[in-house]
Amino acid sequence: MALRTHRGISLVLSLFRRRKTGKPLRLAAFLCSLIFLSIPAAQAQNSRVEGVVRDASGASVPGAKVQLTAKSYSAAMTTDSSGAFAFESVPDLSGTLAVSASGFRSVTQSWTSSGDRHVHLEITLAPASMNQQVQVTANRAATLLSDVPVSDVELTREDLQDTPALTLDDQLRQVPGFSLYRRSDSRVANPTTQGVSLRGLGANGASRALVLQDGIPLNDPFGGWVYWDRIPSESISTVEIAQEGASSLYGSDALGGVVQFISRAAEPAGISLETSYGNQNTPDLSLWAGGQKGKWESTFAGEVFNTDGYVLVPEADRGPVDTRAGSAHGTADLMIGRKIGEGSEIFARGSYLDETRQNGTPLQTNDTKLGQGVLGANLQLGSFGALTLRFYADVQTYHQSFSSVTSVVTNRDTETLTDLQTVPAQGVGGSAVWSRQIGKRQTIVAGLDDHEEIGASHDIQFTKGVPSANQSSGGRQRTVGIFGEDLIQITPRWLLSLSARVDHWSNFDASTVRIPLGTGVPSGIQFADRSQNAFSPRATLRRQINSNISWDASVYRAFRAPTLNELYRSFRQGNTMTESNAYLNAEHLTGGDAGLSASAFDRRLEFRSTFFYNQIVNPVANVTCTAVALPVPDCPAPIANTILRVRENLGRLSAPGFELGGTGHITRDFELSVGYQYVDSKVSSFPASPALVGLWIAQVPHSALTFQARYSNPRIIELSVDGRMIGKQFDDDLNSFPLGRFFVLDLAASRSIGRGVQIFGSVENLFNEKYATAATPVPQLGLPIAARIGFRFEFPKR
Repeated sequence: MALRTHRGISLVLSLFRRRKTGKPLRLAAFLCSLIFLSIPAAQAQNSRVEGVVRDASGASVPGAKVQLTAKSYSAAMTTDSSGAFAFESVPDLSGTLAVSASGFRSVTQSWTSSGDRHVHLEITLAPASMNQQVQVTANRAATLLSDVPVSDVELTREDLQDTPALTLDDQLRQVPGFSLYRRSDSRVANPTTQGVSLRGLGANGASRALVLQDGIPLNDPFGGWVYWDRIPSESISTVEIAQEGASSLYGSDALGGVVQFISRAAEPAGISLETSYGNQNTPDLSLWAGGQKGKWESTFAGEVFNTDGYVLVPEADRGPVDTRAGSAHGTADLMIGRKIGEGSEIFARGSYLDETRQNGTPLQTNDTKLGQGVLGANLQLGSFGALTLRFYADVQTYHQSFSSVTSVVTNRDTETLTDLQTVPAQGVGGSAVWSRQIGKRQTIVAGLDDHEEIGASHDIQFTKGVPSANQSSGGRQRTVGIFGEDLIQITPRWLLSLSARVDHWSNFDASTVRIPLGTGVPSGIQFADRSQNAFSPRATLRRQINSNISWDASVYRAFRAPTLNELYRSFRQGNTMTESNAYLNAEHLTGGDAGLSASAFDRRLEFRSTFFYNQIVNPVANVTCTAVALPVPDCPAPIANTILRVRENLGRLSAPGFELGGTGHITRDFELSVGYQYVDSKVSSFPASPALVGLWIAQVPHSALTFQARYSNPRIIELSVDGRMIGKQFDDDLNSFPLGRFFVLDLAASRSIGRGVQIFGSVENLFNEKYATAATPVPQLGLPIAARIGFRFEFPKR
């Protein structure tokens, strides 16, 4: 070709020289020769590049994105239903091809055309590496995010930072199915109301979901609630939320699902800090540092926080006894680990939380001191699989004071102490989980865990402000479980997950002793030891229709044993007194769901939907003793001007509903996400009090809507607008104290100023919406407008 081109150039130059003679024939010959010679020269540079994209098993991968580059030429397409692609008339003889698909590692490959200018490529994609797309909540073995149910949610550290909310629990409320027992957030709420509710199952103070940090339970050993401030925000890498019954893998506490926090790894080494100051005198500082030297690694995280809070009671109802509800806490977490062998490690971890709270009147306060120690190992056993070991111990002391406010409807001018509680509790536990891949399409998991809690409520009871009796009530609980799971890749597009677990729950050494101060005879009850076995199976089938559409369906059973708090600790809120019940039975859930996930326009638009149905037998609820059709068992004697409730097992609770969600990547810099949940959570059976049948479950709204709008242009500004609408709900089981629907809008803006420093500002409840979080019967208000400014520092800069 080079010789032919050289002769053509010589001929053109010769004709051009002769053009000066003015002869038209020679000019025409010149033009014809130029066209004739240029066509084959251009064709000689064109190539056809074609091929097929397959996965490791040899199955085709439709919808994979293929990007071809040849010098200044570039073109892109997606593979067809057979995984094939073809680029015609590529104007070069060599270049590169980049192939990517969801759930697979991207591949870049060079190509060079043969003599016939035809290139055929066979591209094999490997699964995405585990540190790119893993999820460990739904399955105790690390699982690709593309293989987990549609309803499972993962929030990254960046997602949490982009959220204007200050507290961790408020940041998680961007997931429509997530809520605490009450609407109030953890900065002012009593710790005993901070249990997690998912999919409208309610919380009853104790969580109906298990909360973990790197596989270690964070649920309080005595009450099952969660101290959200024990996790420094800067230490979090990701948060995973699985909204299905997960007792088949995690046993009791995972009745309604699992929330797991994954901590930042020591590598890459660095340090990060976030600090801010807001109205209500709210300073906050969170720090993380980590690194590795040789085989040793370590991380440290800490956080300090304070807020003076706000007055909970509306201005029209408040009186002299109403003061600000605020809180302060400090927490620290230290981990030291060592690498052993190839891919294995052992580590030790210790954390401590010191928290104090003012609960809205001078006499109502509480404080908590909680320490935790953890020993763990992640062992790679070569052809024998992998083994994960965890051992932990919790020690805590909780103090709480209760009071009675007189003139409840007007004035609120007098407060009298009614109870001083001290609740020491300890919890110890451990787990061993073994997993192994069999062939290319099957992973098996087996494990066991054992945990025991011991605790008691020591009360100094008051009558008309004078100590009248000492009472202690408590006991011990132990749960032992064994479980197994089989993950089967039936075909490249079909995944089947089967799991089951057997638990033995026992309650023992339980008693109540009451010693009057002054006249009266001491009394006591030694409760009989109790035990129960629970079988929790689960099956999930997932179908990847193509790269853009998938569906899954699950059926499951789960259970939750009553906590020591529900069995033995009474409490008071406002003029509502709730008694414990030492004879409560375990809750049992049967449920199922089906979900669909779809995307379009090269994943710029994503949509997901899930329909679910859950039913709980013997759900624990706070049942009002009066105004029902039949007497409620276990109710105490009436107390003047006091609403009396007692914890009881209802007959059945049903919670059918659906979730819808979508994300649109409108432009490169702008993203919009919307989520909606509807759940009709009601009492479907209660033989002791039929009047409750058909009523809404307390503290559970039927509708919840959230949206997040993100504009991210680091050179200019990053903006976040979050909205949350919560529908009507009721504060009580009789549905006599309604809490109206509300909508709040939050706003945040940040900008990088170089060298790893970012300044930001945020406003929560931008329009200062006034909404009720409780009615006892005096209403209490949610967070008013709260603004803060601060900065973040990270080294090295991400």
